[in-house]
Amino acid sequence: MHYASLSQNLETYLVIGAALFGLGLFGMAMRRTFIGMLIASELILCGASVNFMAFGRFCAADTITGQIAALFVMAIAAAEAVIVLSIIIAVYRLYRSVETDAPSDLKG
Repeated sequence: MHYASLSQNLETYLVIGAALFGLGLFGMAMRRTFIGMLIASELILCGASVNFMAFGRFCAADTITGQIAALFVMAIAAAEAVIVLSIIIAVYRLYRSVETDAPSDLKG
């Protein structure tokens, strides 16, 4: 099998995107710190970006469509990172820990 032909298949990109998405979901479920959850959510968004780019390249009439969608995902990821980091800093100042168990007062 030629490795150059792997980059010409939609399925290759979908498998990579699904793997990133799955690793992100696993990380969200297994991490006990807010920082780990933030990194896992970034993996989820990266997997979605790869899928948008792949569908844009292989399925859309205009190839720029997938790139624009991926740019929106990157903008949302940057905004999400800023908001989550500010929440993490606020929780750390209050509880002196970034563990998810520490702020038990936040339970409804």
